[in-house]
Amino acid sequence: MAAIAVSFLTQGCKAFRPSLVTTPSPRMVFPRASGCLLSTASATGETAAVGDESESEAPTDSSIYVRETEALEKLKSPFLKTMRDRGFMHQCTGITELDAKLMEKTQSAYLGFDATADSLHVGSLLQIMILRHLQQSGHRPVVLIGGGTSKVGDPTGKDESRVILTEDIIQKNKDGISKVFAKFLKFGEDVASADAIMVDNDDWLSELKYLDFLREYGTHFTINRMLSFESVKQRLTREAPFSFLEFNYMILQAYDFLEVYRRHDAILQLGGSDQWGNMVSGTELGRRVVGAKLFALTAPLITTSDGKKMGKTANGAVWLNSDRLSEYDYWQFWRNTADDDVIRFLKLFTELSLDKIAELEQFQGSDINQAKVILADEATTLLHGPECLAAIHETISNMFKGAGSSTDGLPRVTVEKADLEADGVRYLDMFVQLGLTSSKKEARRLIQGGGAKIGEKKVEDENGALTIADFEGDSTEIVLRAGKKRAGVVEYGN
Repeated sequence: MAAIAVSFLTQGCKAFRPSLVTTPSPRMVFPRASGCLLSTASATGETAAVGDESESEAPTDSSIYVRETEALEKLKSPFLKTMRDRGFMHQCTGITELDAKLMEKTQSAYLGFDATADSLHVGSLLQIMILRHLQQSGHRPVVLIGGGTSKVGDPTGKDESRVILTEDIIQKNKDGISKVFAKFLKFGEDVASADAIMVDNDDWLSELKYLDFLREYGTHFTINRMLSFESVKQRLTREAPFSFLEFNYMILQAYDFLEVYRRHDAILQLGGSDQWGNMVSGTELGRRVVGAKLFALTAPLITTSDGKKMGKTANGAVWLNSDRLSEYDYWQFWRNTADDDVIRFLKLFTELSLDKIAELEQFQGSDINQAKVILADEATTLLHGPECLAAIHETISNMFKGAGSSTDGLPRVTVEKADLEADGVRYLDMFVQLGLTSSKKEARRLIQGGGAKIGEKKVEDENGALTIADFEGDSTEIVLRAGKKRAGVVEYGN
């Protein structure tokens, strides 16, 4: 049964027919879980109390596709069936009971995003897509912005303590990450219509009185229990100290669930599998404090077929905000997907039907590139809208097929003409500003390796500069290239 379920997940989850799958694909990467409780596989779905030290953690290989095969076959709610069939599931408390709740009426579910940067990156896109599917299935997404928890810092998966952010930086980051959600969700006040809402946990966390909070909720947590979670164990094995501030993060996230239930009737918390311990603590706190039946559902942490973390490239994070990463570079990120990842990413990051994706799965050899273009088009349309595709396609055609001269789809920077007429603007600075390299050191390596060009002319001098003489005729712009697939425009004003 384990072989059946592993193959089901790693091949991107075709329609749920485990009898048709007999062996796992050797090429795919199975996402590892982070501390699953044995009780999640029980028939009743009951979880242990927060302070119950007798409950042990399950084996690391804790995917729900392994542990709950029979329950998954019987799902009725459209949301959970979509999660199952497209490969979004990893762990869940009481999935059979949750399925029944989702069939009763419109339910609210929340997912939290800490404000640690002024843009989310593509690593958060999986969670945003889950919220989108939730809303399309008739349920209400509650987007929780972690204005309060960002003051503490989530220690999960970190080798050292996060940098403490100032109030001003947190506010700037909240403003930056909030705007992306409107591109994927419909916001409003009509619960019956499943309108999404956005909340900030700073509204309640900053109002807490420390001694009162300890007296009322501290008794529901034990150190023994908190130390049993894999995320805490991993942090304790690392050299950097694990501060008491960070250790409290689990309690604050658990309390968030209680508050979102009280304020917005959210019965389900969604998140990545690395958050499992914090999320289960929230379900248990709700049961002990107010007798609520709450649920936690995690998605796998996505890695590429070569084992690398999703959303990172040689040039840094793949940001969702266009002021951090151009539409062209975002499209190129998806176009450059490895062959072994294309079908899985089509299921997770686009809304193409499973039947259409099954057709694309039959592509072999160079035909797979057609599926990559479809992936790039669909993913870019969801984030940036369809109107940007024409310019991107034209730019690609110009770069690689020698047609036309449009550079509208390329990232660009503007420099002063006076600077170009004087000493010029250093090549290293231009490659970094355009996002073609992540650092000057990388730009040097690019030039030394012969991969840097100005127009069609190779850049030979790593210490050289772009001058007004490099611009042809009356043109006020010039294309810089990094390798065969990345380019940007430098333009000047008077």
